[in-house]
Amino acid sequence: MIVAGFGFQSAATAASLRDALSETGSQTTVDAIATIDDKTCAKGFRTLAADMSLPIIAVSAPALRKQVTQTQSAASQAARGTGSVAEAAALAAAGPGAKLLAPRVKSSDGKATCALAIGEGA
Repeated sequence: MIVAGFGFQSAATAASLRDALSETGSQTTVDAIATIDDKTCAKGFRTLAADMSLPIIAVSAPALRKQVTQTQSAASQAARGTGSVAEAAALAAAGPGAKLLAPRVKSSDGKATCALAIGEGA
């Protein structure tokens, strides 16, 4: 399974999130999108899921903090206890043994980040 993990500001729109996904440069088909559980109801995130017909995977804060991220954001570390919400969400949602396909990248408006991970069974 390939999961697109997202971190985003409350002002992020579906277009912001879509742009962040595009910035990963991957031509891979995504099977699900994920973010920290308290952001799964955000309008832009829900719109993206509906537009792409993808399931949403909610990642708990403890599961997010357990992930080892390739990139490090001081703001993300201070707010969420992880170097990258996008990377940690993608890895946690893709399951044990998941690996990053694309590290965290930002949308052009700076309101969203996205990373891709693949699970062992994919």
